[in-house]
Amino acid sequence: MAQRPLIVAATPVFSGFLGLWAGVLKFWFTALRYSLEKRGFSDAQKGAYISSVQHNISLPGHGVRLVPLRRRHAADLYPYIDVDMWAGMASERPTSKRALERLFATRIADPSIIAFAVIDDETGTVAGTTSLYDFVPEQSRVELGMTFFGRSYWGRNVNASSKLALLTFAFEELLVHRVTLRCDVRNVRSAAAIVKLGATLEGVLRGYRHGHDGSRVDTSVYSLLEHEWPASRSGLVHRLTPADLLPEVTELIEFSEQLARADAECAPLPA
Repeated sequence: MAQRPLIVAATPVFSGFLGLWAGVLKFWFTALRYSLEKRGFSDAQKGAYISSVQHNISLPGHGVRLVPLRRRHAADLYPYIDVDMWAGMASERPTSKRALERLFATRIADPSIIAFAVIDDETGTVAGTTSLYDFVPEQSRVELGMTFFGRSYWGRNVNASSKLALLTFAFEELLVHRVTLRCDVRNVRSAAAIVKLGATLEGVLRGYRHGHDGSRVDTSVYSLLEHEWPASRSGLVHRLTPADLLPEVTELIEFSEQLARADAECAPLPA
């Protein structure tokens, strides 16, 4: 089957306007899923098809854009890496730009990973990288992680904006039931950010992996389920949207939910 590039773009009515891109995504993917359904695709096959064109997916967000990760992004991201920043990462710390390129190449080649570079809309610079991985369409689950940002972006909304884009894509387009998030138990900063998403701590995997210092590392496991996503999304939207735009954003999200329900019920779309 020939595959066309999948590029999702938004044309915001308001500067930094969050809600419109959600509506644009919903319209586009509703049409895509309808097309796949007409061709006899099951839900798992729909998710697998969307994933198969993963390296051409772009997601607009609130002040950021998630674009397909490419090896060339290593040149922008390698200067961000240091020992302390990489301490909580599972993969070995790259010690050169070429090593980071090889790490990115491995992720890009893996069909279970949907890897993105995160672009700061204001400056056009590459702020970091994040991914959906271990995507299992037949079990409707995926993990979110492989994330790091430059220190200059810590404490800003770049991470929250990226999470909103990825979680929207996971729950509303890949149609997963479960998103898993993991972090080193010592990484208090990451744990706090995960909890703010509304994710639930399920437990700790003791001695789960080798640490960079040769020790065994305990890993905390969190999850967000499909029925928990609306509350999580609402919290992220309120965090990211200026107060004067909230009414318009809320209205667009409600309309997006109407589209989702109509799509699920095969009912006529609202006028």
